[in-house]
Amino acid sequence: MNQDQSDQPAHPSTQPQSVRQVVLPSGRMIEVVHFHDTATDSRVLSDCPACGSDLVQPLAWSQAADGRWNLLLECPNCRRSEAGTFARTQVEHLEDHLDEGLTAMITDLQRMAQANLIADIERFTRALQADQILPEDF
Repeated sequence: MNQDQSDQPAHPSTQPQSVRQVVLPSGRMIEVVHFHDTATDSRVLSDCPACGSDLVQPLAWSQAADGRWNLLLECPNCRRSEAGTFARTQVEHLEDHLDEGLTAMITDLQRMAQANLIADIERFTRALQADQILPEDF
């Protein structure tokens, strides 16, 4: 009876990998092969695996080997935190998501500031028309 190959883990030679040469203190050179887990590399970092929020944000970061990044992530909704090493494409996607969020916040702030200014002008105009503003107010 044949087993379905999709149930078995991928053979190491078929997984994405990176090779780094390391010189030991003895002078001997070795190659370190790092196999990347493609399932982990496809995860959207802005999405919290615990509560589903799309507000996950980095608290700390540093560059790792092979263009990957070490991140400390936290979800502001459920306070779940996670430290890990992630692919550059994942981090770029997270940056894009954070930039979109910042743009939306700035747009909302501008709308609120404009609405508040309009409301202030309307109140001032009504007060002027009702003779409720006197020279002593200034």
